[in-house]
Amino acid sequence: MQTTLRTNTLQQSLIISGLFVAALFSLNLLLFRPGTVAVVMLSGLYQGMLFFLIAAGMSIVFGLLDVLNLAQGAFFMLGAYAGFAIYGALPDGVPIEIRFVSALIGATVFGGLAGAAMEVGLLRPLYARPVYQIVMTLGLSTAINEVVRAVYGPAGLVPIEEPPALATTFGILGGQFETYRVFIIFIGAALMVGISFLLQRTRLGIVIRAGVQDSEMVQALGINVRRTFTLVFALGTAVAALGGITAAPFLGAYPGMGTDFLLVAIIVIVIGGMSSYEGTAIASLLVGLTRATAEQISLQFFNTPVLASVSILLFMVVVLLVRPNGLFGREG
Repeated sequence: MQTTLRTNTLQQSLIISGLFVAALFSLNLLLFRPGTVAVVMLSGLYQGMLFFLIAAGMSIVFGLLDVLNLAQGAFFMLGAYAGFAIYGALPDGVPIEIRFVSALIGATVFGGLAGAAMEVGLLRPLYARPVYQIVMTLGLSTAINEVVRAVYGPAGLVPIEEPPALATTFGILGGQFETYRVFIIFIGAALMVGISFLLQRTRLGIVIRAGVQDSEMVQALGINVRRTFTLVFALGTAVAALGGITAAPFLGAYPGMGTDFLLVAIIVIVIGGMSSYEGTAIASLLVGLTRATAEQISLQFFNTPVLASVSILLFMVVVLLVRPNGLFGREG
């Protein structure tokens, strides 16, 4: 019975999400020319993937470990700074492509290692104290931001140079869109599928879920649950760090850059359902499309982007009024 109800709820949520996307697309067609519509939809996907890169880790960690990591935005920022450090540390004459790929890989690895150290040294003793967890992650986020500000200064770093092949634009129905943003869309989509496969189809995913339900039973089978949880936390922070360096060619790196993304990530998780990775993935896209549409409407008709941020807050309120547990959240 519970499985049937869960399936029906999932189907209803997918239908609602599809209808919402169709409504946004129709609104764009009504207000803008085809080229602008194409750019807005691509921009929505791009923004949604950036939101996903920071929200996915929070969703995984919360859903499987019951830890709300408010330091996730700091890892997003650390990924950008680590990528800058690696990019600039390579000798002169190294091609931009190698610098860029090295920065992506290095920042991701750094984020994962830093997250693993945080889980082992700071979070593990607090698993039975959820309030302490929240306070600790919030305090750590503040500390990381202040250390970065002291080391690099408050002004931040200018955007790094992406490979020439990605530093172009292309035409679509009369509009223009940056190739690099399409690259971010592909990165996000690949991670969406890859993480879902990891959680649903691999032995590690099964161990993770079983460990959350009954860690003592899993330990009795000879499986190191603590190590598994460390891997999960490292995965979450690594994805956030990848998001930071991926955004660096547009945003640069500056103290507190992850704070705004963290706030949106929390909204995404609430809309999707606090314990649902699939809900977070879909909600990221819905929030991105909503924000891009509102931003275009705001700029074209009111000459200000203020509606962009307001729109996602209103979206969250409407979703919670209809579904208090989020689109894909479980009852209770």
